[in-house]
Amino acid sequence: MIERYSLPEMKKVWTLENKFQRCLDVEIAVCEAYCRLGKIPIENLEEIKQTARFDVKRIDEIEREVRHDIIAFLTNVNENVPSRSNKYIHMGLTSSDVIDTANALLLSDASNIIIKDFDKVISTLKELAFKHKNTVCIGRSHGVHAEVITFGFKLLNWLDILERAKRDFIYAADEVKTGQISGPVGTYSNVDPEVEQITCEILGLTPARISTQIIARDIYARYLQSLGVIASVLEQFATEIRHLQRTEVREVEEGFAPHQKGSSAMPHKRNPVLSENLCGLARVVRGNTVAAMENIVLWHERDISHSSAERVIFADSTILIDFMLNRFNDIMKHLVVHEDNMLRNTDLYGGIIYSQKVLLKLVEKGITREDAYTIVQRNALHAMDNNSSFREALLNDEDVKKYLNETEILSCFDIGEYLKNVDKIFARFE
Repeated sequence: MIERYSLPEMKKVWTLENKFQRCLDVEIAVCEAYCRLGKIPIENLEEIKQTARFDVKRIDEIEREVRHDIIAFLTNVNENVPSRSNKYIHMGLTSSDVIDTANALLLSDASNIIIKDFDKVISTLKELAFKHKNTVCIGRSHGVHAEVITFGFKLLNWLDILERAKRDFIYAADEVKTGQISGPVGTYSNVDPEVEQITCEILGLTPARISTQIIARDIYARYLQSLGVIASVLEQFATEIRHLQRTEVREVEEGFAPHQKGSSAMPHKRNPVLSENLCGLARVVRGNTVAAMENIVLWHERDISHSSAERVIFADSTILIDFMLNRFNDIMKHLVVHEDNMLRNTDLYGGIIYSQKVLLKLVEKGITREDAYTIVQRNALHAMDNNSSFREALLNDEDVKKYLNETEILSCFDIGEYLKNVDKIFARFE
């Protein structure tokens, strides 16, 4: 049965309440930094911590008048903090100090969830790969049968890709944990650089080496690109599942619940809808990476053309990747593997996939590679074109029998020869 799941952690990250809470976390951390430097009395800091709060509805009400969300937020906070203390809030800062540093916290929260998702998927995939280490199936190139592999080997390739995607994502997630408290155009004209250092230390962020009132957008673009790679590799896996679920292939199928229906018109249908869903969502995430790249190009030290796009792409992309990793994990946990069909497909047209073994065996006997290739290809294509047996054709081919006896021909069709190094490959992942 396919599990249904909700993703409350990621949803909570991107609520307006949490976004403004992260802004408040930044403001309070700045006040604490000032306090450590002797610029805010301890009693005022404590009063700020105890009374600073906000109400999203009230912020919306104020914003309708002032047309500036951070000013609306600060106005609402200051309504709750006594005037003897609220004068210290946002001292020397500009809005982007708060927004970009809060974004770093939000993206850090989202990244922690995605890393946990990765761990679940990698564990599921590794378990399934080792389970099917010796499950024989056909390897394909150009969509055409090539040579024998195992289904576990196929999944091990996916595991390698996912582990690499996770490693690259962790790098990007670490880089995006960058804060700034540098004031208008980033020159610290009304705030000491030490305030930035202490604030970022409190919040668990790295201070920007330099900022121009905003964090350089290549940092965010790189982060979004890492999400785009995750989406793309999940689409790669989903596309493979879709192919393998084709009726004429039917090597794997998505799990199908007892009362699930695949088509309003055709009762026999069991469609790879979850994998198709992943392919569609991958397009959205990749599209968001384009917006992130275009956000790099801003006027002079800053403008806010990036802001509207980021209100969409940060939340949407992390929410989608969270969903996609969980959906893919669900698919793999309930994947139906038809081992008998896999084995049957390796022997289509009487084992034409063993053509290279026959070619090499003939070359060993002294025939030129060109002549051997011509003989083997003739028999293989005849089997395909006439829906006959490659194996039988070889046994009856006088050109082949000049060099190989029946035992030697049949020895070329030994599946075990293709699997002799599988254990060595799997040992790299233990």
